[in-house]
Amino acid sequence: MLITDERFASCCLTVMDANLDMPGEMAGRIVEEALKFVAACSHNRGVGLAPSRIVDEGWHALLLHTAMYKKLCEQLGGAFVHHYPGYDPTTYDPPILDRTREAIAELGWDADPQLWGPPSDETLVSVAAKCQHAPECTIRPMPKPEPPVVG
Repeated sequence: MLITDERFASCCLTVMDANLDMPGEMAGRIVEEALKFVAACSHNRGVGLAPSRIVDEGWHALLLHTAMYKKLCEQLGGAFVHHYPGYDPTTYDPPILDRTREAIAELGWDADPQLWGPPSDETLVSVAAKCQHAPECTIRPMPKPEPPVVG
């Protein structure tokens, strides 16, 4: 879709390496959703978007392929989509995932509803990444926000 079949397969293997019992079909679904997510971010600069915890696993795989990821962001015509990890399920903000799925739909794709659940949902698949983006850690294709001053 947005990367070559060879690069897609390599990203799927990265997901499977981090999740040893994951079938290849599931890894492919996760990487596909991560590609949709990056495209949505690229086309919606400054809008707070975030992946589900499952989709974030695929985004991590894309990020590990640094040259390909850089080229992907350039191809999409937007700014480089940076990743600022964070994990605190108590600050889960459902509207951020709704906005992200809507941004994906605006690009003409359907978001896989099984892979876009809340951070605590592990009924379909459990992933290795402990990374769920919350409002304070909103993904934006722009410089990282300054951390709060702790006094």
